[in-house]
Amino acid sequence: MSDVSIDDLFRVFAEGAGRVELGQLVSDLMDTPFSVIGYDSLAMLETASRLEREYGVTLSDADVNDAKTPRLLLQLVNAAQTR
Repeated sequence: MSDVSIDDLFRVFAEGAGRVELGQLVSDLMDTPFSVIGYDSLAMLETASRLEREYGVTLSDADVNDAKTPRLLLQLVNAAQTR
């Protein structure tokens, strides 16, 4: 299976938690904390659940909570795909 991209991640966020408009390209948000982007812990859990269903990965709540930026969450998801 191919890696999840930043665009895939934000599409899943938008489907589950709503889109946040920051006037930036999604790729420019890789190291921006989710709290700054506007996604709270509930949005993170909803997104993790959707990622698990769509990409067949298992993500622990603790790991998702520790992934504070899109880059860290993408690394977590893509690493889980290879297990």
